[in-house]
Amino acid sequence: MIFYKSIFSGRLDFGTPRSFQQVIKMFEHRKENYYKSEVIFEIEDIFSEEDSSLNIPRHIAQVQDKFWRNTVNLLKNISQYAVSGDLNAWLIEDGKILREARIEPESDKSAVRAFIQGRELINENGKETEAKAALSRAIEKFERHSTAYERRGFVNYRLRNYSDALYDYSKSIDINPRNAEAYFGRAFVHIANDEIQQAITDFQGALKVSIPLQPIYWKIRRRKAECHFKLNETEEGIKDLKLFARRKFTTDNPNYQWRRKVLFDLGNAYLSIQDFEAAQEAFGDSLACPMGRAEISDSELLLFRGMAAQKAGLGSFVEDWKEAAAKGSVRASELLNAVAVAS
Repeated sequence: MIFYKSIFSGRLDFGTPRSFQQVIKMFEHRKENYYKSEVIFEIEDIFSEEDSSLNIPRHIAQVQDKFWRNTVNLLKNISQYAVSGDLNAWLIEDGKILREARIEPESDKSAVRAFIQGRELINENGKETEAKAALSRAIEKFERHSTAYERRGFVNYRLRNYSDALYDYSKSIDINPRNAEAYFGRAFVHIANDEIQQAITDFQGALKVSIPLQPIYWKIRRRKAECHFKLNETEEGIKDLKLFARRKFTTDNPNYQWRRKVLFDLGNAYLSIQDFEAAQEAFGDSLACPMGRAEISDSELLLFRGMAAQKAGLGSFVEDWKEAAAKGSVRASELLNAVAVAS
């Protein structure tokens, strides 16, 4: 009998007490008759009659694969009776994801359809007004639609309606304090308003309600570090970037494309605190990464690695600058000439 680590996290809202009671009955019926009670949760573990919701802040347990699959299938079934929310589930062995599932309503309920329409329109260029209108309809149909508020906040942020975005993100958090995307989005509103400390506070809130298996967790680390650097809190920024740099991302993870930039920023942070050997190593690691999303050239990385090596007393700086100059770095050529004159 093999057990694996399982993680469940998320929330579903069912709208009315009547719908909620129907879901409770269905959950119990299917658990006993379809799955012979071989599921992870009991009713009292996850359902809240007070606000007609299913709420799993974060549940970690060692379970059999069959129990995980049964639980996911049961939650998928009852999710179609919800009006908003989502759940995430993972099955893990030795740090590797064996199975994962995202569960959310996909029914014909008007609030659900309006939300899905709005979410899809966000991805179409020039459709912000239509997306905002659809998300507003979802909120009109269900006033506690946390995810619709979060998505509308994103649209308002994109339109630079920062006061409206701040309202939407804050409303989403008020309804569901474990909505990492809402904290993340509100942090960017604070950055746009030059409220960097408030942004850091929201990034910290997002970290508390997300987990390292989620790509957003590492996006938060990267952007939080940038805020620390703006406030000259270099050591705090280094902590975030070191965690990011140690993480092994698969090529399909969006964070994979930022590894070169993160290591470059880490190298510069080490330079600023005069840890030159660590800086030289970080620039070298950055050079070994593919270009990714940030256009940091090999010549620039070689230039900076050479600068760090020189300050660390390592003779390799000359070769780095020669290679950088050969790749078109004017600054590297100037530094080489200065060294030649000095010698």
